[in-house]
Amino acid sequence: MTLRASRFAPAALAGLLAACTLGAAQADEVQVAVASNFTAPIQAIATDFEKDTGHKLVAAYGATGQFYAQIKNGAPFEVFLSADDTTPQKLETEGDTVKGSRFTYAIGTLALWSAKEGYVDSEGKALSDNQYQHLSIANPKAAPYGLAATQVLAQLGLTDQVKAKIVEGQNITQAYQFVSTGNAELGFVALSQIYKDGKVTGGSAWVVPADMHDPIKQDAVILNKGKDSPAARALVEYLKGPKAAAIIKSYGYQL
Repeated sequence: MTLRASRFAPAALAGLLAACTLGAAQADEVQVAVASNFTAPIQAIATDFEKDTGHKLVAAYGATGQFYAQIKNGAPFEVFLSADDTTPQKLETEGDTVKGSRFTYAIGTLALWSAKEGYVDSEGKALSDNQYQHLSIANPKAAPYGLAATQVLAQLGLTDQVKAKIVEGQNITQAYQFVSTGNAELGFVALSQIYKDGKVTGGSAWVVPADMHDPIKQDAVILNKGKDSPAARALVEYLKGPKAAAIIKSYGYQL
């Protein structure tokens, strides 16, 4: 019995090593360009994604328009999580994406926010009261949330009134930072930056009604550099699953 066991031990060991090697080969790393508004959700999703799949997510954060330029210039991103649907669609039309991989992973919500408690009421009257010196928004040419902010101002008839007060961030993260550091009393930010599990986490805010601006449909797509990447495909599928959906909703997005 002992001799028989010793004869089969090398084969069993070889099988075990092969399984370990296969598992290591299947684990991969995916380079992801992530719109700034989605920073907190993707960080939370990454933890579960890596635990459940073994793949590692490496993210870069920035404005959608800037990512478009970087992708066109050969940046090594394999998956793009945009803050709009038009930029991924444009990349798709231009042949820079894997056909059929584009989908809407979240619908964003715009909020008017102040770091001061009680400064902004539930109807956003602080905006028209005009008692502030600076209003922060993201660059409307590069960031969809910035474009939405300009549409809200236009609908309220405040474009000319607040023009001299606007401080413009390169992306929605910088727009948020202007307010959080006190450099602007008010700012249009992504709700996801100030919201968790059903409530605003600090300061005061007006959640802007969705009909005051174009829908902020956020699309994801696999880029050509990720066409042969198991991790890229796995991430896209994971974003469509229940665990990711629960996290996305918890930050105030719609699906």
